[in-house]
Amino acid sequence: MIVAGFILLAVGSADLVRQFASHRWVGYLTVAVILLLLGSVSDALLPMMLALVVGALWVWCMPSERPAPLGFWPAVLLGVLSIGSVVWLGARADAGLIGSVWSVRSPFGDVPFDLAILTVGTGVFLLESANLVVRAALDGEHTWRPAELRRAAVRDTAEAQLAVSDAPVAHPVAPVAQADDGVTGVIGVGAADTAAAEQADQAGEADAVPARDPRAGFKGGRLIGPLERILVMLLTLAAAYPILAAMLAAKGIVRFPEISRDGETGARAEYFLVGSLVSWVIGLGAAFLVWWAAHV
Repeated sequence: MIVAGFILLAVGSADLVRQFASHRWVGYLTVAVILLLLGSVSDALLPMMLALVVGALWVWCMPSERPAPLGFWPAVLLGVLSIGSVVWLGARADAGLIGSVWSVRSPFGDVPFDLAILTVGTGVFLLESANLVVRAALDGEHTWRPAELRRAAVRDTAEAQLAVSDAPVAHPVAPVAQADDGVTGVIGVGAADTAAAEQADQAGEADAVPARDPRAGFKGGRLIGPLERILVMLLTLAAAYPILAAMLAAKGIVRFPEISRDGETGARAEYFLVGSLVSWVIGLGAAFLVWWAAHV
């Protein structure tokens, strides 16, 4: 389980550095040195070096400034690697130098060093890295696109109708005259034709406006998401299932007035459902990971 703990700790720390550090390379170097020292004193230098490699690959695969090039798959592979290392490798018998002085007790009994690292790494991952996973899932679903696609279809239909109505078959060619300001114009173009052309241009500009991204209406998601996932993890580990169900239901009730104004597109409701379900799955998966490691 020490492999999973170090991997999640490295990935979560790298994402926190990307989000909050003013000089990223200094932050990356500081985190790498601290983690290498931690791996050395716990007799887990090789797992820690593997964790640093996975963290570097994660930063490359899951950028924070643009959509992830590989989509949701890096998160899936990370989950498989973490769960597999906990299930198949289990706990170590010796935690190295730090194991001789490590002594942490809880209401559930003694907490081994490997389990503590796994718990801390899981919690750090839930803070910012899970936000990137949720964002990648939403970008993959494109939950705000249907209205924009419909507008594009309407715009194409209107342009086709204008092309048919402007066909030169039914209209004689008007003579061209030179205006006083030097701009070439067409004689016989009346005010009604000019107004119709202006209205067509305005309609085209209105159709060209992209659909409003429903994510703009949800504020505080960067803070609400981590708190929600940590609460899901803690309440699940504490077997407080009624409180967990009440919390999840309360979130839906709070969001209902905003979702009810979604209109015909359903984009906002889809955004809420996809984001919430992915966030809850991550929190429940973290709880399962820690629970399994504590019972092996």
